[in-house]
Amino acid sequence: MFPIGDDHIKGSRTPFLNWIFIVLNVLGFVYELGLTEQELAVFFTNYGVIPVEILQGQNLLSLFTSMFLHGGWMHLIGNMLFLWVFGDNIEHEFGHLKYLLFYLAGGLAASAAHIYFNMESVVPSIGASGAISAVLGAYLVLHPKNKVRVLVFLGFFITTWRVNAFFFLGIWIVQQVISGVASISIDTAQTSGVAWWAHIGGFVFGVAGGFFRRLIR
Repeated sequence: MFPIGDDHIKGSRTPFLNWIFIVLNVLGFVYELGLTEQELAVFFTNYGVIPVEILQGQNLLSLFTSMFLHGGWMHLIGNMLFLWVFGDNIEHEFGHLKYLLFYLAGGLAASAAHIYFNMESVVPSIGASGAISAVLGAYLVLHPKNKVRVLVFLGFFITTWRVNAFFFLGIWIVQQVISGVASISIDTAQTSGVAWWAHIGGFVFGVAGGFFRRLIR
């Protein structure tokens, strides 16, 4: 199931920060397309999160730059689709400045979780997934009854369903946890290559942020 829309909450705040995040991610990917394979490898090494380096106090700026880089078209499109559908409501809830801080802090929390479970890794981690996972966590708490429009593939047929946000995001995080637990043991083609614990860490941060927002409404 792929989300394509939701019960948008109309308000006075235009979600321009959410649009800026999407534009920055797209521009980052466009820049990557102009690099050779060797240049791209160096680029990811310089601007992606490498757990060993971070634990040694090196290249700390990558904790932020990594949030705006992606490893392929599907990686970018999937992340931006989730951000487009869910991010505007969270920006409306938090306000522009708080949403900016929340988004960046969510990305940092995601990287912290990834580093904790991959302390010896020298592989760069990139992508907006962790920060977006924080957005999803907050959405689950703040708008659990919203309806999410999703694309559903039934063999050769494609249709749309409207499902409860709590159900959709609940299924999503369960998948992340199962994959994250599996990745702790032995790497396989099915468990390697995705920073599952970054997703989980970001989501937990977002849930906490959502509850805090509810308390101060």
